[in-house]
Amino acid sequence: MYTYTPSGVCSRRIDVEIDGDVIESVQFTGGCDGNLKAISKLVAGKPVDEVVALLAGNTCGRRSTSCADQLTRALREAQAAQA
Repeated sequence: MYTYTPSGVCSRRIDVEIDGDVIESVQFTGGCDGNLKAISKLVAGKPVDEVVALLAGNTCGRRSTSCADQLTRALREAQAAQA
């Protein structure tokens, strides 16, 4: 399990579990509960590269990032920590 502290968004923490290049689970603390639970379900079992390609750069309102974008950063850091 890798814990990431997002910045610039409402969520306060993202816990990701990856196995090689596949996302096992994602859990957000804080933020838009229903939407983030849905994102967590949608990305489980998917390759990290596929999710990053889809969600990187996504914004939220006037913010330059979003919880989905922060998730991509968490996934890349988790990959690096796993290596």
